[in-house]
Amino acid sequence: MGNGSATDDGGLLAGRGPESLGTGAGLGGAGAAALVGGVLLIGMVLAGNSLVCVSVASERTLQTPTNYFIVSLAAADLLLAVLVLPLFVYSEVQGGVWLLSPRLCDTLMAMDVMLCTASIFNLCAISVDRFVAVTVPLRYNQQGQCQLLLIAATWLLSAAVAAPVVCGLNDVPGRDPAVCCLEDRDYVVYSSVCSFFLPCPLMLLLYWATFRGLRRWEAARHTKLHSRAPRRPSGPGPPVSDPTQGPFLPDCPPPSPSVQMSPSDSSRPESDLSERHCSPGCLLPDVALPQPPAQSSGTRRGAKITGRERKAMKVLPVVVGAFLMCWTPFFVVHITRALCPACFVSPRLVSAVTWLGYVNSALNPIIYTIFNAEFRNVFHKTLRLRC
Repeated sequence: MGNGSATDDGGLLAGRGPESLGTGAGLGGAGAAALVGGVLLIGMVLAGNSLVCVSVASERTLQTPTNYFIVSLAAADLLLAVLVLPLFVYSEVQGGVWLLSPRLCDTLMAMDVMLCTASIFNLCAISVDRFVAVTVPLRYNQQGQCQLLLIAATWLLSAAVAAPVVCGLNDVPGRDPAVCCLEDRDYVVYSSVCSFFLPCPLMLLLYWATFRGLRRWEAARHTKLHSRAPRRPSGPGPPVSDPTQGPFLPDCPPPSPSVQMSPSDSSRPESDLSERHCSPGCLLPDVALPQPPAQSSGTRRGAKITGRERKAMKVLPVVVGAFLMCWTPFFVVHITRALCPACFVSPRLVSAVTWLGYVNSALNPIIYTIFNAEFRNVFHKTLRLRC
C-alpha cells in the first residue's frame, strides 16, 4: 500500500523508489501498464461495491445483519478506490517518485492503513456476529442494534490504528520528500500486528467454532425432528380419539354436538373448547389440544430466516479466504523488511504484493455473484432497472 525507496526497509506501505526503476518511470513501459491496470482496477472496485450497497439498500430480502457488515466492508473498498488508489496509481506511473506534498503523503498513508484495517476488522466483526448467532441464538435475536454498534467500533478502532501517522509520526529528520512511505519501523510492526497478525487468527478461530456449533445444531435439529414423528401403536392400547370429535379419554364421554365448534366459532378462545361434560377425574391432556395457526406459521417463518442465514454463512469463508490470499503476502513481505533491514527484498516483489492486496477490493462483489444466489438475483434485477 504505497511507495517507498529500495533502500528504506521500514515502509509498511512501501513500493519502489526513484532510483530502483530508472527507465520505467513515466508513461513508458511499466508506467503505461500501471496506468491501464489502475484505471481498470478503480473502475471494477467502484462498480462492484456500489452495486453491493445499492442492492442491499433497495432489496428487503438482503437486509440482514450479516449483509450490514458486508455493506460496511464494501464501503471500505469504495473509500479505498476514491481516496487511495488514484494517488497510488499516480505514484506508480511516475516510477515510484512522490511529486506531491509530504502532508498529502501522510494523509495517503493514514487512509491506506485505516481502510485496510477496517476491512480486516469488518471481517472479524462478521465472525463475531456469526459466532453469537449460532451459540446463543435467543440473545442474538434480542440484541437489536448491536450490529450497528459493532460496525461503528470497527471503524473507530481502525482510525485509532492509523491516527499516529496523521499526528506527525512520519515527520522524521532527513526524510526524503520524493518517497512516500511509513518512516517509523516500529510503527510498521505495530500496525501489522494490530491490523493483520492478531485479528486473522482470532477470525479463523471464531469461524471454526461457529461451523462446529452449526454442525451440532443441525444434528440436534435432525434428531428432534425424527423424535417428533408420529408413531402408530403396534399392540393393544387405549382407543385413539377421533380427530373430528376432539381429544378425550376413555372415561370421558364424547362431546355433545352443541359443544363442537362450528366454522363460525373459529375465533372462540381455546379455553372454551376444553369445557367438556366429563367426570371430575377426567382431564384432557394439554398436548392433545390443537395448536394455534399463528404458531405454526411463525415456526415456518423462523425456519426460513434460519435457512437464509445458513446460506449466507457459506459464502463468508470464500470472502475470508480471498482476503487472506491477497493480503498475507503483503504483510509478510513488509514486516520482514521492517524486522530485517539488512534483508534484500526486490522492489518489484514489493510492488506486486501491493497490487495483489488492492485487487482484493474488486473480488468481493464477484464472489457474492458466484456463490450467493440471492445476491446474484438482486444484482441482475438492479442492473436491469438501471439500464
